[in-house]
Order: sequence, then structure tokens, then C-alpha cells
Amino acid sequence: MKFKYILLVALLCLTVFVSGCIGNNKESITGDSAVETTNNPAVSVDKLEIYHFHGTHQCYSCITVGQYAEETVNTYFADEVKSGRIVFGHINGELPENRDLVAKYGVTSASLWLGEYAKDGRFSAEQNINVWYKIDNKEEYMAYLKGVIEQKLAGN
Repeated sequence: MKFKYILLVALLCLTVFVSGCIGNNKESITGDSAVETTNNPAVSVDKLEIYHFHGTHQCYSCITVGQYAEETVNTYFADEVKSGRIVFGHINGELPENRDLVAKYGVTSASLWLGEYAKDGRFSAEQNINVWYKIDNKEEYMAYLKGVIEQKLAGN
């Protein structure tokens, strides 16, 4: 009887972990996405959205990716945020009110996305999977993401 309770608790813990850290699927690892991404250096970026998509229950890695991204944006791009050229947000992809944004970006798991609105009206979105490999070094993470954002703002 005691074994059944232990097994039940273990299964519940596993379910919470898997549902909370939804970044453990092939798409998160490979970066494959249904959203078409384009990089056109000839077209400058009018607005950049940076979204940390996550589930209701987050693991350490998911939380860290979002916290470091927010700190990077606030530290290096405060003027762009204030002007509205950069928008940053933590988006719970499990909530119904975020369904349209999740669909727009093609999100299927915990992830960091950059959405570009070009001056010519085009929109493109790109998931950045490299940030996951940098969460063990905050300075490296922030320097990397700062460079990515600067390139996007420059239209590269």
C-alpha cells in the first residue's frame, strides 16, 4: 500500500515538472518553428518585441531565461522601452488571454522570442535558443542578448 502512494506522488511530481518546464521538446532544442523568420538588412526595424513565453509552473532554467532577458532590456535599452521601440514581456502561454500572441509567434514551449516590425510594415519573429546555453553565466548571457538586440534594431 505504501508503495502505491510513493508511486502516485512520484508521478504527480513528474507531471508538475514536465508541465512546468515545457521547454523539453524537440522544437526548443532545434529551434524549428512554424513561424517564418526573415532577416532583411535593407529594412530598418520600427519596433522590436521581446517576449519570454512560459508556462504557469516554471523550472529554474525557464525563470532564469526570463529574468536575465528582462534585466538585459532594462539595463541597456531603457530609452527604447520608454519610447515604445522595444516592448518586453513575460507571457504565460497557458492563459486564454494570451492565445492570440502565442499563435502569432508560433510558440509551443517555454522560449524567448524577438518579433520585428519593419518600417515597411512586415513582421517577422525569431526564437532565440542560444540564451538557454548561457544561463549559467549572467554576464555572458546579457552581453550576448544585448548584441542580438542591437543587431535587430540596426536591421541586421
